[in-house]
Amino acid sequence: MDDKEKIHVKLEFDNVGLASVLFGAQNANLDLISRQSCVRIESRGNSLHLIAESEELIDPVAKSFNQLYAVLKSGKEVFPQDVEAAYRILCRDPGADLIKIFRDELFAVSSKKTLTPRTLTQRAYFSAIRDNDMVFSIGPAGTGKTYLAVAMAVYALQRKEVKKIILTRPAVEAGEKLGFLPGDLVDKVNPYMRPLYDALYDMLDYAKVQDMIEENIIEIAPLAFMRGRTLSNAFVILDEAQNTTPEQMKMFITRLGFGSKAVITGDITQIDLPGKAPSGLVEATHILKNVDGINFIKFEDTDVVRHPLVARIVKAYDSYDCKGN
Repeated sequence: MDDKEKIHVKLEFDNVGLASVLFGAQNANLDLISRQSCVRIESRGNSLHLIAESEELIDPVAKSFNQLYAVLKSGKEVFPQDVEAAYRILCRDPGADLIKIFRDELFAVSSKKTLTPRTLTQRAYFSAIRDNDMVFSIGPAGTGKTYLAVAMAVYALQRKEVKKIILTRPAVEAGEKLGFLPGDLVDKVNPYMRPLYDALYDMLDYAKVQDMIEENIIEIAPLAFMRGRTLSNAFVILDEAQNTTPEQMKMFITRLGFGSKAVITGDITQIDLPGKAPSGLVEATHILKNVDGINFIKFEDTDVVRHPLVARIVKAYDSYDCKGN
């Protein structure tokens, strides 16, 4: 297609210094988005010229730069990884408001813990949980999916927005047999719940967590314990949801009662279901993607906030899987 037949859009920015920050060192941000979007991006002073074969390609690019410029003008910092994340978010949700997402600077979870979202996707996650009754959080290990969901649950409980927290996981045997573990059923499944306990203990005093568990204000139980219940006035988290069957997923998400929120977290690259059974999380992403009141947040390897090596490991595995090895 000849350039004359393509769509041309010009973006003007009134502050040269902020425009330079937005474009990145040697236009690195422009090159990054151009590669991902198939949109040619030319900078001329403090303006951008976008050229593509369709408005559908240009629209999320134009929105990304316009909204990020507004973020910069409001006094917030924008980092290179934010530019890429902004484009991903606006591709998935054209109505996303980056100014609103950037508002979360400090988040006082409890008297013991204050959090700061460390990536734009984490900010979007906070915003999605605040504004929706059900949020699916999908992505690799180390992106904060579970930890931040627990933080939001504790925050909601402290503010009396809910009366209890319910944390659950499917007890899938990944190479280990429950039957060989000592104790009754609760003792056997406790090792599967350890990441949830760890997150709670990081935000609340140990004794307080124990008291709240004894008073049934915090409930930590395997997914099977949710069957037949209606979960009202609760903040409910389903962790490791990639290891639910479609039947288990439908059972869980239809437990939600009045005054409740649900956050479902998982990594679809780490499915441990026996016999290559279908994942309820994968199925739900297709069935529920257009349902009002449900939001999907997708974390990438660039959102990993553990040791920098973890992000490189995740990326290497993703590349290996893509090659069909």
